[in-house]
Amino acid sequence: MAVTAGRIVFVGTRKQAKQFQAKRITNLQGAHLFPGFTDAHAHLFGIGQREVTLNLETTKSLAEMMQAVRQQAEQQPTGNITGRGWIETHWPEARFPNRYDLERAVPGRVVVLRRADGHALVASSSALQAAGIDLQTQDPDGGRIERDGEGAPSGILVDHAMSLVAALTPAPTGEARRASLLAGANVMAGYGWTGVHNMSVGRDDVLLLENMAETNTLPIRVYNGIDQDVRDLLADGPRFKADGRAITRAIKIYMDGALGSRGAALLAPYADEPQTAGLMLTSAEQTLPLLEQALQNGWQIEAHAIGDRGNQEVLNWMQGVFAKYPDIANPRWRVEHAQMLAPSDISRFAELGIIPSMQPSHAIGDLYFAKDRVGAKRLQGAYAWNKLIEAGAIIAAGSDAPVERGDLRIEFYATIARAGLDGFQTDDWQPDQALSRQNALKSFTLWPAFASFQEDDLGTVETGKRADFSVFDRDLMTVAAKDILQAEVLWTIVDGKDSYKAKVLVP
Repeated sequence: MAVTAGRIVFVGTRKQAKQFQAKRITNLQGAHLFPGFTDAHAHLFGIGQREVTLNLETTKSLAEMMQAVRQQAEQQPTGNITGRGWIETHWPEARFPNRYDLERAVPGRVVVLRRADGHALVASSSALQAAGIDLQTQDPDGGRIERDGEGAPSGILVDHAMSLVAALTPAPTGEARRASLLAGANVMAGYGWTGVHNMSVGRDDVLLLENMAETNTLPIRVYNGIDQDVRDLLADGPRFKADGRAITRAIKIYMDGALGSRGAALLAPYADEPQTAGLMLTSAEQTLPLLEQALQNGWQIEAHAIGDRGNQEVLNWMQGVFAKYPDIANPRWRVEHAQMLAPSDISRFAELGIIPSMQPSHAIGDLYFAKDRVGAKRLQGAYAWNKLIEAGAIIAAGSDAPVERGDLRIEFYATIARAGLDGFQTDDWQPDQALSRQNALKSFTLWPAFASFQEDDLGTVETGKRADFSVFDRDLMTVAAKDILQAEVLWTIVDGKDSYKAKVLVP
């Protein structure tokens, strides 16, 4: 293979390649090169922030979480304590943390800690007091304040209720924000990703990423989905910067919350909490004008929908808008997550040309508790990868980091094994929905390229395409599933240049 000016100019035999006068020749010495892997759903800023705030991903119990909070308080004797990554579904305590736990651990401190999925948080008593949240505070639209047995706020805030404490956790700005974006991009390059479909991006981050791309300081390719309230960017239309290194062409909207925090909107109540069927975070009245504006102005829609109601509603809305403007063909709108689907909705993705953007690691994490949440019957439409493909859809796969780790190896393993990292699996996990390795590879390469209108440039190793490659020490297409988790990323190449290189390949 030969590369010139960031594009593939030849693919063939070594003998044929000798016609080129190469400035640099690399022998992979048995390593395996793939088309560049693209994470079709991640949050670069959040990944970078994970590196500099309290990271609770590895806590295996409520007790461990509280110990981590105590240690953080010792290291940070003043100021508010913020962090992310806790998830209670595997804890022996089998419950959410609450403000009383935090008060015992760090009395008097303002603490705000997001759940791993980003759709719930726990706030300390001091944080609730500082935010003015008390017994009389009403649930905001699209949000829920969890309460204890006496009706007082427990400290758990779900979805839109999280905004009530937003002032206590101000986001960094300027150079600090740039540093987090760069840290996130470097983390992803180190995992072997050559590009990221970057979700829920604000105006400042769009401009920072464009500047980084134009000054050759952005190590990976980004395809931005902007927040729906970034109206000035919406009016300007899609943006293509740095020869496609930074593209902003999508709008991210939220239909519902997450399954773990019971915020995903269901058609029937939760099996383990029958008094709720989740939360719709928007309405047709609020959203249809935006969908129409997007369709008429060349914007792609990326709609977060997890519950079967959330998915059904957004499919209905999209279908209605498409019918109103039949001359606008193939807008390639997407549903992000598409986790729980009514059986009758599975075929609608292909019929409407809507792309499900799904995260394999969500399945192997959620399936430990999903049966308790929704019951066995509804699992038939859960994480229905093969059913969607058999109905004619394609899947753009990603990690949703920092909700998940963002490790490419875990995502590829989850796609083809559909089992826990230790191999655990039951019939409830529907092993038949695991993808073939060919479809798994497409879901991280060619299909994300199509989902971002870049299939002519990305997704395969072909003459004329961009020289984006992911190189591993073993063949992900043939090794045993468990060995994928031990693979080493040797080289990440974007536009023919090194974005990450393991020490073993450094001359």
